[in-house]
Amino acid sequence: MTGKVETFEPKCRFPLTAFDDIRLTSERDYLLKGLWPREGLAVAWGAPKCGKSFWATDAAMHVALGWEYRSRRVQQAPVVYVAGEGQHGFKKRIEAFRQQNMQLDYDPPPFFLLGEPVDLIGDHQTLIADIRAQVGDRLPGLVVLDTLNRTLRGSENDPEDMGRYVAAADAIRSAFACCVVVIHHCGTDGNRPRGHTSLTGAADAQFSVTKSPAGTVTVTSEFVKDGPEGETLSFTLRQVEVGIDDDGDDITSCVVEPTEPETIEPAIKRPTGNTGTMLTILEEAGPAGLTVEEWNEQARQAGIGAARQRLYEIRVTLKRKKLVYESQDGRWHVMSR
Repeated sequence: MTGKVETFEPKCRFPLTAFDDIRLTSERDYLLKGLWPREGLAVAWGAPKCGKSFWATDAAMHVALGWEYRSRRVQQAPVVYVAGEGQHGFKKRIEAFRQQNMQLDYDPPPFFLLGEPVDLIGDHQTLIADIRAQVGDRLPGLVVLDTLNRTLRGSENDPEDMGRYVAAADAIRSAFACCVVVIHHCGTDGNRPRGHTSLTGAADAQFSVTKSPAGTVTVTSEFVKDGPEGETLSFTLRQVEVGIDDDGDDITSCVVEPTEPETIEPAIKRPTGNTGTMLTILEEAGPAGLTVEEWNEQARQAGIGAARQRLYEIRVTLKRKKLVYESQDGRWHVMSR
């Protein structure tokens, strides 16, 4: 006994890091580089049938397999996919991916499907426990909730319900130190995710998914925490046969086919006033077009005026805007658009 009183430093619940100990790390902080973080919440939203679930499935399969995705590095990890939109259709989607992209002697990837209804707010603790019990030694690096509407028992517009949903998704993220991707629909105006904005406010990354009339699906990065914004990737959906049903008919699904974004020509604003009238006169002439004299005469009859210089200036304006052109025989025509 020395008589010395020993003192113990109390353990702090919220330990602080001193300024000089805050250092940059080179540790990989992505699951799918430039798109999905290693740990966090991501949202992909779009109109019904726009291809957002196909994109999520395709990207998630690349994570499970550890394959490079559209020239982006991937950190291989187990995946849990909650298919609230329908297990039967999802199985066909997976079979299409298997047949089109994987070798016959493949090693089964750590990809797990949940096709049962989930009330994320009420069931998330049970879901976490069941995932731990079934996935094995490696915890999931990605959990996909497809869709928010099918995994929320409540109102998307209610801030309390959406707040509880975000908290449940965050509990899954915290339990597995993983990325949680929520697939969501757009609002009635089509310009933002449907419902209360608390989901967007909590997200680390958000992507809009659109489909053009020609069938090209474009995924646009609206924001990625500490990453680039505005980047796009595009694909089309190719229908494939995956089997034969009991009636002898083909069973089909679709696979993602990477493509370049469509080049959309900016809309040309139609001219108004006298310039618009001159264009209408030429349009009404049809494929035969008009000579300068015919065009000028009809313009005068329409009340534009008799000044040849003014009519010449209008004609030059229309030509500069690539709305009209002069053929080799001297006749003027409307540019096909």
